[in-house]
Amino acid sequence: MEFIRVAVEEKVAILTLQRPPANALSRGVLQELDQVLTELKDQEDVHVLLLHGEGRFFAAGADIKEFTTIKDGAEFAELSRLGQQVFERMEHYPKPIIAAIHGAALGGGLELAMACHIRLSTEDAKLGLPELQLGLIPGFAGTQRLPRYVGTAKAAEMLLTSEPISGKEAKELGLVNSLHSERSLTEEALKLARQISQKSTLAVKMTLELLRYHDSSRMLEGAAREAELFGLAFDSADGQEGIQAFIEKRSPQFNQKNE
Repeated sequence: MEFIRVAVEEKVAILTLQRPPANALSRGVLQELDQVLTELKDQEDVHVLLLHGEGRFFAAGADIKEFTTIKDGAEFAELSRLGQQVFERMEHYPKPIIAAIHGAALGGGLELAMACHIRLSTEDAKLGLPELQLGLIPGFAGTQRLPRYVGTAKAAEMLLTSEPISGKEAKELGLVNSLHSERSLTEEALKLARQISQKSTLAVKMTLELLRYHDSSRMLEGAAREAELFGLAFDSADGQEGIQAFIEKRSPQFNQKNE
């Protein structure tokens, strides 16, 4: 594995994102994550997965530089579908997945965290979906999962302003389960994982399946439409301007006459 380090301790698989400086979610990271999920699914000595990021961030977004290598919106939509498939697999995984968030979980990073079953965070972590800042939209089902956790009105505010919220506000909204200091975050997440790992694996698997019944029946439909619009946003003049402005470290100049 190039981007994800896996260590198994006391029935807990610790997955460490290691793609400095920001653990950006490139196509390669998504493919490795999918491979890890396959390898751990039937591994009997693994009862719980714990996901965290190495360095300053959990995952500070998608790989914007990689976007410049994508030729058109159709390929961009395919990237969206890849991310959606991996994150949908996580949400429906038969073993609990816990995210330990520090630094930032932005864009694809927050979408990754929302696909986990439980989220722990530091109080000052930044969580948000800033894609509109680039003239784009979230592509890994963020528009579908965020309202589920924070409500439609708050999700609209976060998406339309691109402003992140702190770990403290995320806890108040129910987006994260608990807050911890950066020093104790990983240990507290491990403690929780070990507690869960002592339960019957069959009962845990059944519980995770039953929890899915509360999901909106239209989420998959919404996610499919999100991928389609993700590609259209990439093809738009604003999408290309936003990506280029990010690379050039300047404010984007969006077209005010988009249809």
